[in-house]
Amino acid sequence: MAVYTHLGAEEMSALIARFDVGTLVSAKGIAEGVSNSNWLLETTGKDGASARFILTMYEFRIELEDLPYFLSLLDHLAAKGCPVPRTIHDREGNLFVSEYGPNGDKALALIEYLPGVSVSTPTAGQARAVGAELARLHLAAADFPASRANGMGVAEWQRLAAACGPEGLARINPELAEIVASELPRLAASWPADLPAGVIHADLFPDNVLMLGDKVTGLIDFYFACNDLIAYDLAVTHVAWCFDKNDAFQPDVSQALIEGYESVRPLSAEERAALPLLGQGAAMRFAMSRAWDWLNTPADALVTPKDPMGPARRLGFYKANPQVFA
Repeated sequence: MAVYTHLGAEEMSALIARFDVGTLVSAKGIAEGVSNSNWLLETTGKDGASARFILTMYEFRIELEDLPYFLSLLDHLAAKGCPVPRTIHDREGNLFVSEYGPNGDKALALIEYLPGVSVSTPTAGQARAVGAELARLHLAAADFPASRANGMGVAEWQRLAAACGPEGLARINPELAEIVASELPRLAASWPADLPAGVIHADLFPDNVLMLGDKVTGLIDFYFACNDLIAYDLAVTHVAWCFDKNDAFQPDVSQALIEGYESVRPLSAEERAALPLLGQGAAMRFAMSRAWDWLNTPADALVTPKDPMGPARRLGFYKANPQVFA
């Protein structure tokens, strides 16, 4: 989440009037994340009771034709009892507002606000709960009828690496350029294709999970969701949850995350064997997207680019320590 586009009070009020949620009381920009503009809104509510929502304007790295997949998936999972926010349809029943802005090239969606906070230092108990909810998400999405290819798959890692170039990667950190040059070709050549596939979140970092204590109250930000290898989603979550702010591995968190997941959906022997490689690929994916953001985020955007060296170093850890997934 971030704020790239600024909306005035009158423009925001007119926009909210397109939804049956009452009148706008307040709007606050949300600085976390990197891909969209987001605001936390408070309205009078359609029944006169104060209500809160998240408004998202889609800026980049998201194709507008993918929005029906993302937003319908939220509704599908919410109907199955998963802790995800419902999409608020407009007065005409549309999932989102299209052709918005002076150039008609922006779209916006309003979604339910969920209680809870994102943890910065996950405990084993919290990781176990997240693992279980991720597995429930995979099972609940098994009959979701739509399909979307992973736009942040291996081919995109390669494209982003080429777009950054060796010189750009080296400006971030010479170590990053060396890691990409040596590891990206190896990962691309050995990436598995025959594991169970389905709908995955693909970006379940702690800031995309809301919690109250050890209870998951919200899984949010589904804008990288797609159909891909299910075990890869667990690997992505492992990269995101199992290292501290200094990139030190947290074995108790790792064990709890995997145990929580398997308490709901046991991994096959083939999936478990592939996890070390999937973890390396997940780390490369985030190293590449963060590197591109580091080099290309506008200076005046209300967003702080994330350091690509964290996931890059985690890749090396997984390569040297495949037993952490055993």
